[in-house]
Amino acid sequence: MIYLDNSATTLPKPQQVREACALAVRNSANPGRSGHEPSIKASEEIFRARKAAAEFFNAPSENCVVFTHNCTTALNTVIKGVLKSGDHVIVSELEHNAVMRPLESMKARGVSWSAVKIYPGDNDMTVNSFRQAITIKTRMIICTHASNVWGIRLPVERLAALAHEYGLLIAVDAAQSAGIVPIDVAESRIDYLCTAGHKGLYGPMATGLLIITGGIIPEPLTEGGTGSYSMSLSQPSELPDRLESGTPDLSGIAGLRAGIEFVSHRGTEAAAAHEFMLIKRLYRGLSGNNAIELYLPEPEPAHFVPILSFNIRGVDSETAAKKLGRYGIAVRAGLHCSPAAHRAFGTEEKGAVRISPSVFTTARDIDTVLSAVRKISG
Repeated sequence: MIYLDNSATTLPKPQQVREACALAVRNSANPGRSGHEPSIKASEEIFRARKAAAEFFNAPSENCVVFTHNCTTALNTVIKGVLKSGDHVIVSELEHNAVMRPLESMKARGVSWSAVKIYPGDNDMTVNSFRQAITIKTRMIICTHASNVWGIRLPVERLAALAHEYGLLIAVDAAQSAGIVPIDVAESRIDYLCTAGHKGLYGPMATGLLIITGGIIPEPLTEGGTGSYSMSLSQPSELPDRLESGTPDLSGIAGLRAGIEFVSHRGTEAAAAHEFMLIKRLYRGLSGNNAIELYLPEPEPAHFVPILSFNIRGVDSETAAKKLGRYGIAVRAGLHCSPAAHRAFGTEEKGAVRISPSVFTTARDIDTVLSAVRKISG
């Protein structure tokens, strides 16, 4: 099988990730709850993972790193744990439902939001869109770093500067950029970085990160045992304990640590260069086929991440994906849990076929896709 659905989760996982998960299951107990050796080993593994994440994203300290079940949980923690009645939020027109659904539910609590237009390739216009949407009630900017449908990259560093210029907070959804685009939370002054562990960081599924560098510590979505201050009936106030109640997924966290080390060793620039080479090869091959609908110019690293979505004229996206599957090619079709991004480009009725490579994808894989598309498009 040629697997090209890495924006959903990377596959295969590196050998060291699989080994780290297995070792954690075999040798470790509940971390931070006991003084015996298996519990101590588990605590050490959690700290190693927290340290690896802090170094990778240049967080101020390990305690800024909160482990979550996924990027969605991290985003919900920020949205529901920080925003109050009367607050206004600005988002882009490309947001995933992990942002839009919790924001919509927050309307019942008196929170409002505005979605602004994005100008691919023109960061000045994009930043100006956000600036014009700021009101006296605006509290936060929440935006994707890169669209999971179109690969469009937002200038989050400039948006963070804009937010702080107006005394606002900024939360960034880095699910599609972490591991591909270098992210320095200290230099960029992103208040809340939310990301998945199982995509560009090559960790296992059901892992995510919330890195908090400034602003307000969110109210926790869940409260309970943290292994600290057990005599108190109040949730601890300091990070990471405040947001990490209950037994952690030690196996997943160990695998995430190994994934971060895998990406660190290879380098985000090298990973991006390889994947962009493949996406450009795909784009150029598709652009010569009159039966293919492409919605954006050839993606360049300054303004995109290596994701490409397209359609075959006369074939709905789900059918096209099934036909590609007959050639042993695994892709994602439909709305990708991002109807807002599809509305922005007029594909909300038919969706699109999305191809997202990984460091394990080869040029031969892309050539096989191009051959299959030619046969399907007839």
